[in-house]
Amino acid sequence: MGRAFEYRKAAKMKRWGTMSKVFPKLGKIITMAAKAGSPDPDMNPRLRTAILNAKAQNMPKHNIEAAIKRALGKDGADIKEIHYEAKAPYGVQLIIDCATDNPTRTVANVKAILTRNRAEMLTSGSLNFMFTQKSVFTFDKSDNIDIEELELELIDFGLEEIEEDKEPVENGKDKDIIRIFGEFASFGELSKALEDRGIAITKAEIQRVANSPIELTEEQLEEIDTLIYKLEDDEDVQAVYTNIN
Repeated sequence: MGRAFEYRKAAKMKRWGTMSKVFPKLGKIITMAAKAGSPDPDMNPRLRTAILNAKAQNMPKHNIEAAIKRALGKDGADIKEIHYEAKAPYGVQLIIDCATDNPTRTVANVKAILTRNRAEMLTSGSLNFMFTQKSVFTFDKSDNIDIEELELELIDFGLEEIEEDKEPVENGKDKDIIRIFGEFASFGELSKALEDRGIAITKAEIQRVANSPIELTEEQLEEIDTLIYKLEDDEDVQAVYTNIN
């Protein structure tokens, strides 16, 4: 399955190693989730997921609690989710997810990054038919998990694909993980089904998966990597999805 572009491991570890930028981004998601529903994660699945993902990035408890408290104040209402669409060289398409309290600043910054890297903004909705939203769950592989059996059990809960992969860790080694793809509308059902089976989810998210992924050469990938790195480095950008396989 073609899916959202995952950066090469070394670049990804470097990018997400800057906690001074990661934590504020995670905090925005927590604040928006708490503002949209209950500040109690037990009563708010979206908030529960946001906290889970923050903990997976080693975000301190006090930072998480502060982000929830902000949702109860006037600042929480100011953060908005915005999605931009763009095209880059070599037929690469981009969907850029942002969370911002200043849309004017955000769109200006995103446009500037795109322009400096031979890319351009598209009209909203231009790429709707090129991507499909999917529920994606990641957890550590263990000997007590029978993948074939788990796949059969989760089909009724919206599972579409299950795969084994490796993920970089801080010591430079890779760990074995399992990644599950499901229908967008089945996020809650799949999440509960995994929890009911005692599986500790390390990451849960909605990804934008390319319907017709493309292949690039190593040189082309390096150029697109630079563009994505600069977009991801912006304080308001939460995620960048492409049609690269």
